[in-house]
Amino acid sequence: MSSFSTSLSRTSSSPFFLNHSSLINSDPSRRSLSFLSASPQGINLDELCVRSQRKLVQSSVAVGDGAVITKSSSADKKDGPLSIPSQEADKLVIESNGGEKQSTVSITVVGASGDLAKKKIFPALFALYYEGCLPEHFTIYGYARSKMTDAELRDMVSKTLTCRIDKRENCGEKMEEFLKRCFYHTGQYDSQEHFVALDKKLKEHEGGRLSNRLFYLSIPPNIFVDAVKCASSSASSASGWTRVIVEKPFGRDSKTSSALTKSLKQYLEEDQIFRIDHYLGKELVENLSVLRFSNLIFEPLWSRQYIQNVQFIFSEDFGTEGRGGYFDHYGIIRDIMQNHLLQILALFAMETPVSLDAEDIRNEKVKVLRSMRPIQLEDVVIGQYKSTTKGGVTYPGYTDDKTVPKDSLTPTFAAAALFIDNARWDGVPFLMKAGKALHTRSAEIRVQFRHVPGNLYNRNSGTNLDRTTNELVIRVQPDEGIYLKINNKVPGLGMRLDQSHLNLLYSARYSKEIPDAYERLLLDAIEGERRLFIRSDELDAAWGLFTPLLNEIEEKKTIPEFYPYGSRGPVGAHYLAAKHNVQWGDLSLDK
Repeated sequence: MSSFSTSLSRTSSSPFFLNHSSLINSDPSRRSLSFLSASPQGINLDELCVRSQRKLVQSSVAVGDGAVITKSSSADKKDGPLSIPSQEADKLVIESNGGEKQSTVSITVVGASGDLAKKKIFPALFALYYEGCLPEHFTIYGYARSKMTDAELRDMVSKTLTCRIDKRENCGEKMEEFLKRCFYHTGQYDSQEHFVALDKKLKEHEGGRLSNRLFYLSIPPNIFVDAVKCASSSASSASGWTRVIVEKPFGRDSKTSSALTKSLKQYLEEDQIFRIDHYLGKELVENLSVLRFSNLIFEPLWSRQYIQNVQFIFSEDFGTEGRGGYFDHYGIIRDIMQNHLLQILALFAMETPVSLDAEDIRNEKVKVLRSMRPIQLEDVVIGQYKSTTKGGVTYPGYTDDKTVPKDSLTPTFAAAALFIDNARWDGVPFLMKAGKALHTRSAEIRVQFRHVPGNLYNRNSGTNLDRTTNELVIRVQPDEGIYLKINNKVPGLGMRLDQSHLNLLYSARYSKEIPDAYERLLLDAIEGERRLFIRSDELDAAWGLFTPLLNEIEEKKTIPEFYPYGSRGPVGAHYLAAKHNVQWGDLSLDK
């Protein structure tokens, strides 16, 4: 039986799920398709929220990058060390309207006083509550070392909450209701005693209901294992599921990543660990497989026969700005390329999965990663931004940051050419480019198609054939959209060609606000949907690809090419593209 085959009844018309007692079997593939197919009126958040009626049979703990699950939902998997037998769990959870026991979800944000919790996690949880995506019974606990009262936590959280554009009339009321569900517990991350005290408080709020627990680890990676050990042994659910969400970085190379995974698995099963990469929760990234697999015009073209190159471009228009100490330990390759961009590449290039089940999709992604050619240093350009003055304003260089060593060689920019050695993609360059302190903020996928063989209109197009190349652009952020460049005749008596855009701009097409990536991923973690989370063998394959390159760069002390703050990056990136007969697509100012 699929691990996602159990879902709660969808009979209630209320936006809140007032009855979690009735369970029915549902088709996970059909569920995913209905969610991903947006209605003409806009992104259907009701479909998104239907998902929170599912998977309340399990108990899990979410720790930033991993999940602690006390009960495995798959019939073919063994029960975890904290699990309860499947039949007993079903008997407890599946109940009639006058049933024996209701369920509740307790969400603990470990590291609640940090920036990530304040800016992303709490606002995402409120957005889910605001849209009716959380169950009737839920409690949110902040856990950190800082001394704080419940009132102080609520005051801190309230400053970051916002409401959906289309429902602002009851915003204040919803905020008050949400904040009443938020509590705080002060404790050390490695203290069994403090987690026992947390467990006691959680039980008080759960009120004897079937308890499901999610722990989100928004803490530095060096204390992941201590927190997981304490949460799993002292604060896990005794009757439901426990899951842990773990934030990146998942190590800084193959060795440290494997050590972290091994340590986590001393206390958790693999299916309890939810390694989060928030880019996989972005709307346009999730739409990538829909665009390809549900549109006949694209799937036949998705190969080396028609695609000349694929580009994954990430740029930020600001520098490290006080985070230099953290960033200097990792650099742009580890921070962006090895996870965000490589995960998107795997989704883009994978073969058609057997189904939309999480394991089928992740199996195909792993195949892509294992088929990739080792990255050569000559196919990589690294850079570091330097101070510059524009319009009388001086922008600091990377090493001007007081938290960064003056002699640091850590790259703030990198471009690389990667290749997939399989039948579909043999010879097609996949170019990645990521950098800080560049001229703009954007993230996009660009698919450049081959030239038309024997094109009758070459003489009307001029000598630069690249200007007439068909290009599919998927803009992940900002101004989410999809557009296709086509060649078109300019109206008139002459024969003059122009390149036009078939444009789907989300803000113009859909009236509703696009959910934040953390909203989607938190909802998935609550219901046990793992499709957008990273499996341990995926992580091993990703680090196996980049670790040799990173070691070579560090051993050779490769000096990065300097580029001015606010520029397009090092000139070397353009030479790298030209080496593979490619022109970066973002050089043209597409709007």
